[in-house]
Amino acid sequence: MSKFDFPPSIKSRPVWGSLEARPGKHHLMIADGEGAEAILAIAAPELMAKSHIIYIPKGTDYEQKLRDQEPAILHVGPSYEASLQRIRRVLQDAHMGLQVYLAGTEGLMGQAMQEAVSHGIPHTAIQTEHRGSVARRMQCVHCKGITEDVEVDPFVCSHCGLNLFVRDHYSRRLAAYQGVCVDAEDPGNVPEQKGIYE
Repeated sequence: MSKFDFPPSIKSRPVWGSLEARPGKHHLMIADGEGAEAILAIAAPELMAKSHIIYIPKGTDYEQKLRDQEPAILHVGPSYEASLQRIRRVLQDAHMGLQVYLAGTEGLMGQAMQEAVSHGIPHTAIQTEHRGSVARRMQCVHCKGITEDVEVDPFVCSHCGLNLFVRDHYSRRLAAYQGVCVDAEDPGNVPEQKGIYE
């Protein structure tokens, strides 16, 4: 499942768009997994010649297809964390008019958007396109720990062990959804787990 139509939700939940090539001298594209499909969909020789792509495969096989587009720079990293220094350096050295494209999972897009915004790029100027997994990056509101790739509701916090309800409330500052204890008033009364979008 590469594309997913998210159901309507509360206002704080991000709305992901579709990438489109924009004019500019420099283009930064950050993607993970199937997010490569969104980049490939807009790839054109003149765009790729000015593009710095940072790609995290996450077990997919799009690397060669991206190389075939002959981007100015293609960096393939094992994880977002391992690529973070490069992302920061590109943003730090960026010139006015840098075009930023984010594609892939919500976790990657949220974290990369947070980084770009911290370097002075307004979040409204950053293009996004969701592709791939619908797993969420969740923060426990009780212990403040982050659990990556949450696919079920409720889930167990990987830090404090509480059973957490997967909420649609999203924090741009943390690039994470918020999880709240589901059995705080009736310990042990935990609903059966199901997929987040079931």
